[in-house]
Amino acid sequence: MGDQVLWRRQTGLSVLSSSAGSEPTLAASRAVRRSWQQFFLGARSRILVWYVVLMALSIVASLLLTRQMLTSRSEQQISRFLRQEVENFHRLGPAPSGRLEDRFDAFLERNTFKANESVLTLIDGKLYRSGAKPPDLSGDWLQHLTLTRASESGKRTGPDGPSLYTVEPVGERGMLVVSYAMQGKLQELDETMTAALEVSLSVLALASVAAWVAAGRVLAPLRVLTETARTIRESDLTQRIPVAGADELSELTRTFNEMLDRLQIAFSGQRDFINDAGHELRTPITIIRGHLELMSDDPLERRETLALVTDELDRMSRFVDDLLLLVRAEQPDFLLVEDVDVTSLSEELYAKARALGHRRWLLEAVGAGAVAADRQRITQAVMNLAQNATQHTLPGQTIALGSAVEGGTVRFWVRDTGEGIAGAEQKRIFERFARAANTRRRSEGAGLGLAICKAIAEAHGGAVELQSRIGHGSTFTITLPH
Repeated sequence: MGDQVLWRRQTGLSVLSSSAGSEPTLAASRAVRRSWQQFFLGARSRILVWYVVLMALSIVASLLLTRQMLTSRSEQQISRFLRQEVENFHRLGPAPSGRLEDRFDAFLERNTFKANESVLTLIDGKLYRSGAKPPDLSGDWLQHLTLTRASESGKRTGPDGPSLYTVEPVGERGMLVVSYAMQGKLQELDETMTAALEVSLSVLALASVAAWVAAGRVLAPLRVLTETARTIRESDLTQRIPVAGADELSELTRTFNEMLDRLQIAFSGQRDFINDAGHELRTPITIIRGHLELMSDDPLERRETLALVTDELDRMSRFVDDLLLLVRAEQPDFLLVEDVDVTSLSEELYAKARALGHRRWLLEAVGAGAVAADRQRITQAVMNLAQNATQHTLPGQTIALGSAVEGGTVRFWVRDTGEGIAGAEQKRIFERFARAANTRRRSEGAGLGLAICKAIAEAHGGAVELQSRIGHGSTFTITLPH
């Protein structure tokens, strides 16, 4: 029994070890298979295949067209030559004896014929004499010549291949037939085309090698792009691809680098957001845990501890609600847009803001008109600005609200006479968890109020503007399209 258990354990270990050893082999085989697939199915190979196919079709088409054109030109030259031979016959004129036989004899004896040329003379439908190449009288050719009564030119195919001919009647009894065999010309033309094909295939082979190298150089940025994409990790988005030129691949590389810039900014912002959110949540959790651990059985102390814990939990709840609001601000259903009367909304905002603290509240101006907006979100944004103003002013200082409708813009502003914000801080304070560095008072919030205001304004297609000087207060203005 013990030997069986030992054998099973050893067998299991051997299976595991063989399985572990087979993983690199499988990975290597997959890599080899992927390399072959990329070689045969990759863009470089496809470009080369298309290049070779197009070039081969172009070579075949050009050779066929060239052969057809050269054949047509040769036929035209031979046809002119045959007509010239007939004209030479007519220049001799009638024989002095007046006999047709003497006229044919004089033409055949004085003329020099080409190797592929054939001349037939017929009298009364019968062959009289022939010159140069032996006559081809196969089939119905002689019968056709006997029946011909007018000049005729054409092309026929005989035992020796295609030939061009011209038939010329001579008087009422005679017939002159001049023909030229095309077989030799066609063989020379075929040999020329074969040589041209061999040269073209050699050039195509060399051009294919050059095209393979050129395609590799053109597609090199894509390989660099692939390798860079493989090496990119969430923790390292700093790698970029060098850009050279102004072609499509350069534009793709530039777009890829811009995408990496946006991803790096997004990941960096996400990391900072998580760190800041964790820091903001860690403080109330620490406070709650410390007081609960030190809480005694004294009823009064328990009530105080529970009140403090409840307050911290409420603060955490508001913090989470603010985070969810910022996330929802990027969704298309964030706003419930309606026609809002600017006058009534301004008065309502002023009435609500007066309850935020003992300050000298003013309603500086009230705009007249309507704006398409989410009434509750605009109220929330302005109340955040007013709350922020109360936190950075002292009792008795002035906080003024106002609105205006000017052209295509509706403005809501909150102005205070507090300590002001330094110029270097004015853009940063709209970021999440940001607070002014020069403030003498600790903000009660988590640094999300101004970020929420910005998100609400941008969701309406507007913006939040800030004008501030140290010691002279600040003015926050929400601008909305009218």
